[in-house]
Amino acid sequence: MLASGTVRVKGRMPWSSNATFLVELALEGAVTLAVYKPERGERPLWDFPPGLYKREVAAFLLSEALGWGIVPLTVIRDGPYGEGSFQHFVHADFEQHFFTLVEDAAHHDRLKRICLFDLLANNADRKSGHCLLGPDGAIYGIDNGLTFHVEPKLRTVIWQFSGEPIPGEMLQDVERFLEAGLPPALAGLLDPGERRVLAARAGAVLAAARFPRDNRGQRYPWPPV
Repeated sequence: MLASGTVRVKGRMPWSSNATFLVELALEGAVTLAVYKPERGERPLWDFPPGLYKREVAAFLLSEALGWGIVPLTVIRDGPYGEGSFQHFVHADFEQHFFTLVEDAAHHDRLKRICLFDLLANNADRKSGHCLLGPDGAIYGIDNGLTFHVEPKLRTVIWQFSGEPIPGEMLQDVERFLEAGLPPALAGLLDPGERRVLAARAGAVLAAARFPRDNRGQRYPWPPV
């Protein structure tokens, strides 16, 4: 449905720095909701090239390659305002976000996976509101356009696990990912330097085996929620 359903724009998502639309997709009598981010709606950035929507898809593919299911299903396709990313809409409890979810220890395993995912993807904008509690009880990480830069760009609200050992099963997933090499679909969305540095970040995670610290408190996004 994301790839070929008929698109109807329902409205623009509020408080987004780039043009982001809630759309309804219809195919063979079935309907679903998605978040549409066209390239035409992106604000130019000095440190990221145009085409952030491709990084949204690359983040989904990285999550799938790790086997973590963190990023909702995301595809590239044409839409009413040109090519962009279409991501499955999470019918979340929007009263919940990272700062509320982390208070429940039952969520810590999932939040640690998101934290580790952001280390690998070099996420420059992990706000609290980008962690959504889905109807299935899983926490999803959305809004992943500022990722995969070759320079260290990590900005995140997830520092509660600083200094803790990374769980062994997560390290095993990273090791398996590194040994297998980048899936072709993911590699095709990154330039050679980004592919090389992604592999280097994975290697650094395995070598450190602990979540990093931010002793200066300078690696928070703004606004944090």
